[in-house]
Amino acid sequence: MCFGVMKINENTLLEGQRVVLVPYNAEHVPRYHEWMKSPELQQLTASEPLTLDQEYDMQRSWREDDDKCTFIVLDKQRWADTSVEEEQCMVGDVNIFLTDPTDPSLAELEIMIAEPSYRGKGIGKEVTRLMMCYGVTKLGVKKFQAKIGLDNQVSIAMFKKLDFQEVSVCKVFKEVTLEMTVDESVRTRLLDDMADVNERDYRQTCSNRREPVS
Repeated sequence: MCFGVMKINENTLLEGQRVVLVPYNAEHVPRYHEWMKSPELQQLTASEPLTLDQEYDMQRSWREDDDKCTFIVLDKQRWADTSVEEEQCMVGDVNIFLTDPTDPSLAELEIMIAEPSYRGKGIGKEVTRLMMCYGVTKLGVKKFQAKIGLDNQVSIAMFKKLDFQEVSVCKVFKEVTLEMTVDESVRTRLLDDMADVNERDYRQTCSNRREPVS
């Protein structure tokens, strides 16, 4: 798996029951930038506030780096209404990082449901399963890792519900590491979960969604 990982999903749209995952594009940056002004999200994601220009640079690097795969999470119901701009349907993002150059089958998983009204409704769980299924089938991931701040009990509980096991706690960084090894039973369960997921051509879907602007 030596191809550019991020490039693999640059035209992939994944449609689940309640969410649609799309590649992170420049048009998503302003809304994303607004989200990341929130001190709560900065704390939960252990990130520093960036300027809008830095955010555009970050989006480009995420798109071009070989070791990252990022999707923006959209509300499927809102997105189905073609009069609503895609940016207005955004609820969060999900990432896979290949963190170990010597082991491309190990991936760190990160998920952020940025819109507060969408939390606690099982959306994070659906997104995580979608991304894991994508990681297993398209990227050859055999072990997932999640590093979560100790005060983010909601995320920790969600990953444990998905059968991740706690492997270590780092007091210095105040984070817990959870892991899941993808054996045959996990793989089968993921594929069963995702049997009704639609994978589509993102550009094609976008142009169908928007009438050509003259």
